[in-house]
Amino acid sequence: MTDWEQDFAYQRVRHLVQARFRRGTLPDLNALLFLIGVQELGRWQADFTKEEKRDLMHVAVCRLFAEDGHYRFEGRDADGWPHYALTSKIAPVDLKGQEELLKAKIVGYFEELELTEGRIDS
Repeated sequence: MTDWEQDFAYQRVRHLVQARFRRGTLPDLNALLFLIGVQELGRWQADFTKEEKRDLMHVAVCRLFAEDGHYRFEGRDADGWPHYALTSKIAPVDLKGQEELLKAKIVGYFEELELTEGRIDS
């Protein structure tokens, strides 16, 4: 996928999420990671603590990189939180490269979600 196609796909995801949740602004990268974390947790609560929000974003990163074998899903704890084990290190890249890699993984996650769950813009 070319850079502009990747950027277009990422912007599409942002617009779909904005419309789905009826927000006035587009979600940023952290908001999308949080949302993926909540999706993977499988439940919503209105009052996640700051630590839980951080943990949800970590769950999202683990889930996204599990696709490439960098993490392995180990199961859920007694509270239902997913846990992953690091299986291989991700090649070091600069901050911009990390952001681009996460954006590509987010696009892939939402494409997979649409394939399994149907359109997310309704």
